Amino acid sequence: MFDHIAFDTPYQTLALPCSIQLTVKRLDLIHPQISGNKFFKLKYNFFAAQQQGLRQILTFGGAYSNHIAATAYAAQLVGFQSIGIIRGEELSTQDLNPTLQTAQDFGMQLHFVSRAEYRLRHESEYLQQLQGQYPQAFIIPEGGTNTLAIQGTQEILTSEDKENYDVICCAVGTGGTIAGLIESSSEQQQVLGFSALKGDFLQHDIQQWTTKNNWTLTDAYCCGGYAKTTDELLQFMQQFEQRYAIPLEQVYTAKMMMGLFDLIQQNHFPANTRILAIHTGGLQGRFQT
Repeated sequence: MFDHIAFDTPYQTLALPCSIQLTVKRLDLIHPQISGNKFFKLKYNFFAAQQQGLRQILTFGGAYSNHIAATAYAAQLVGFQSIGIIRGEELSTQDLNPTLQTAQDFGMQLHFVSRAEYRLRHESEYLQQLQGQYPQAFIIPEGGTNTLAIQGTQEILTSEDKENYDVICCAVGTGGTIAGLIESSSEQQQVLGFSALKGDFLQHDIQQWTTKNNWTLTDAYCCGGYAKTTDELLQFMQQFEQRYAIPLEQVYTAKMMMGLFDLIQQNHFPANTRILAIHTGGLQGRFQT
C-alpha cells in the first residue's frame, strides 16, 4: 500500500528579515490522511504485519493522537482491522472529538481504558495479555515509535537535504521522528528537536535509538505540556499562517515554529545558517484542545 503512494514533497522557503535561510519541508502535503511523519512511521510496521500474515493492527494513543487517526485510515486502506487502546475511560461516555470520530469512521475499534491501565502499555505482561486477546493483531507502540518506525523516518531526509542544510528541526512527541532524522543526518548537520512534552525523559528515550550526538532537545516552547496552549502560541499561529499560508496545529508544529522563530530572533544561529524545518502534519488536530 505504501509503495503505491507516490509523492514529491514540496519545499517552501520563508522570507526572513535576516541572513538565516529557513525552508519548510511540507510532509503535511504528501497524503490527505496518512500525512507527515506518520507515513514514514507506519510504512515498515505495515509491511511487517503483512509479511507475518496478520490482518489486525492494535495501537495506543490519547484523545488527540495523530497516530490513532492515521493508523485507522491506513488499516482500512489495506483491508486490516484496527484496534485503538485510548487513554481515559471517561471518554467512553462523551461525544467523540474529531480525531477519535475520524478513527472510528475509518473502522477502528476504540477501547477506552483507565490511565492506570494505559500506563502499562510498555509492560511485557500487559502486551502479552493483549496479544492473547487479539491473536491476529500486530501491536504498534504509542505514537508508532519502534525500530521499524525509525527505519521509516530515516527516509525523510533526501541526499540533497543532507547537503543543502546546516540545521534540521522537528517537533518531538515520542522521539521516533527525530531519532530517524539524527540517524540519517550528515556529520556536519545539527538536529534540533522541539518537545511537545515537558520534562527531560525524552532525552533518554531518544538516546536509545541513536549513538550520534549531533542533536539537542528543548522543552522551552511546550507551553506547559502536551496538548496545552497559550494565548501567545495561538497568536503566533494566526500571524504565521496569515503571512506564510502554511497551516499549523497547536500540539506540535506551531510550538516548533514559535520556538524556531524565537531562537532566530535571539541570534541563536550563526549568520547564513541554512535551516530545514520538517512539517510533520497532524493537521486534523487543529484547535481540538
